[in-house]
Amino acid sequence: MNSRSLKALISSYIKSLSLEKEYSENTVRAYQQDLRDFLDFLIETEASKDHKPVLAKDISPQILRVYLGVLHKKNKKTSIARKIASIRSFFKFLVQRGHIHNNPCDMITGPKKDRNLPAYLTIDDIFRLLDSIEADTVLGARNLAMFELLYSTGIRVSELVGLNLFDIDFKQEMILIRGKAGKERLLPAGSKALKAVNIYRRQLQKEKSIGFDKNGPVFLNKNLARLTARSVGRILEQNLKKCGLYVKVSPHGLRHTFASHMLDAGVDLRTLQEFLGHESLSTTQKYTHVSIDKLMETYDQAHPRK
Repeated sequence: MNSRSLKALISSYIKSLSLEKEYSENTVRAYQQDLRDFLDFLIETEASKDHKPVLAKDISPQILRVYLGVLHKKNKKTSIARKIASIRSFFKFLVQRGHIHNNPCDMITGPKKDRNLPAYLTIDDIFRLLDSIEADTVLGARNLAMFELLYSTGIRVSELVGLNLFDIDFKQEMILIRGKAGKERLLPAGSKALKAVNIYRRQLQKEKSIGFDKNGPVFLNKNLARLTARSVGRILEQNLKKCGLYVKVSPHGLRHTFASHMLDAGVDLRTLQEFLGHESLSTTQKYTHVSIDKLMETYDQAHPRK
């Protein structure tokens, strides 16, 4: 059994997430922070007696239960669940690599997550947002193109800002998406969304004298660098307020909006799963509440003896 310190093993695990699993930078950073917090806890407790390095073999289910108790005092259920998932995945890695024989997390159960209903826009609201954005400037044309594309395809905001021009086939009206862990999927895109992208690129070429670099990003910031996901969120918030929609809907909320409206139109869950790039159908099922709400509303209005 390997006697490397837990700190060294965490470092090895984090490298594997980037190099082998090809997780995104943000995901890797989240795992790293969760495991650093856990290590800090171990160093401050009985798990590190006599100032010796903390070893993986010394971590017992009892120690993990104590840590779970500490987390409950300071964190929300969603944060606790994520931290436990990070630790569980780390110890699974150690078992697979032969550093320990058993995963101490097998005896630990994280908190059940609260099933929050996803925030989304109604059809009237999304049309109000899109119709209110004036495309007579570069920034206006860009904003309209971004939100049209998000609503048209249901892609993640990280996938939106990661788009390059060669990923879009304007003739076939298809876009190539590189999703989580480098997985690719080919999606249809609406003609209105692609028209908005073309208008934005022409405005950009006209005002900024920028050519069409097929290898370059589709969406640029005011400094002509690739736009970030955080900026998209800020721009969406501003545009929602401008058109009088004082609702807290993030770019991910536009993904919820796409999914909800597709379900309402009769798209089945399996097809929606392909659109959204979900590995598990259960992840897609959280959107069904919207269709159920609509179903109940229709029932209440139509049934003579409800």
